[in-house]
Amino acid sequence: MERDSWLGVELRHFAALEAVGRARSFGRAARELGYTQSAVSQQVAQLERAVGQPLVERPGGPRPVDLTDAGRLLLRHADAIVAQLDAAHANMDAFAEGAAGPLRVGIFQSVGARILPGLLRRFKQDWPRVEVNVREETDAADLLRLLEHGELDLTFADLPLPEGPFESDEVLRDPYVLIVAADSELATRDSAPPLREVSGLPLIGWRSTGEPETYLRGRVPELNVVFRTDDNGTLMSLVAEGLGSAVVPLLVVNPRNPALVALPLGGRLPPRVLGIVWHRDRYHSAASDAFVELARELGAEYMNSR
Repeated sequence: MERDSWLGVELRHFAALEAVGRARSFGRAARELGYTQSAVSQQVAQLERAVGQPLVERPGGPRPVDLTDAGRLLLRHADAIVAQLDAAHANMDAFAEGAAGPLRVGIFQSVGARILPGLLRRFKQDWPRVEVNVREETDAADLLRLLEHGELDLTFADLPLPEGPFESDEVLRDPYVLIVAADSELATRDSAPPLREVSGLPLIGWRSTGEPETYLRGRVPELNVVFRTDDNGTLMSLVAEGLGSAVVPLLVVNPRNPALVALPLGGRLPPRVLGIVWHRDRYHSAASDAFVELARELGAEYMNSR
């Protein structure tokens, strides 16, 4: 009987609970959802009866309502259920469209500059009727969330991946380098100085990416980050003007930029492992599989050409 009561749970019940928790008011939640206040109250009450737990604290009067611990716990499961529903919807669209439909791919800036152009050129030769839609984000977590919700078919991401409904193939191993201005004293070296000599060196860092700074903080005393940006072009320009150096994956560096010198760090930092990722529970078109295979081939060519 306990399990049977859960069969009455509907997505509209979860939507009502989420709106009440966010708005902290049945009235505001009702206006947002386009329901009457009594309808929202009934939906939350039905959900409470189905799960057998109070989900909303109702203090009465003008005081705002709030979710109980049970309500917050249930809402976390509801988010996962909605994500699965979004993925199922995307599955049906992909199945109906076949080889002529869109392929939605998530990328980083460095992938867009160095890997994507050649990848798209080769892919279009074999799949001329597939439209590749590219979505660029700075944070890998944003790309993976879009993939989980069915808004992307594939995405590039750093490996290993966080827990989730993901599968991946490795594309390349991208070593970190220290980039300095071409007129810097360090530019005459064949490789980057030991990490202890990086201590106090003015560095340009990323704002939202933890690596490699997290690794360096455990090994470089007095790590001196003087500026942060999430734009690779801005980072390179600041280094070229002598305002600091930067530790970046080699893929980020434009080898044709004479204002910069990339000094290898060797084995002092583990390389960034770049992968291409898909949702393990979703339908994979032949075009998607071909895109993954081409990405692997280009990654191997890039590594052999370094």
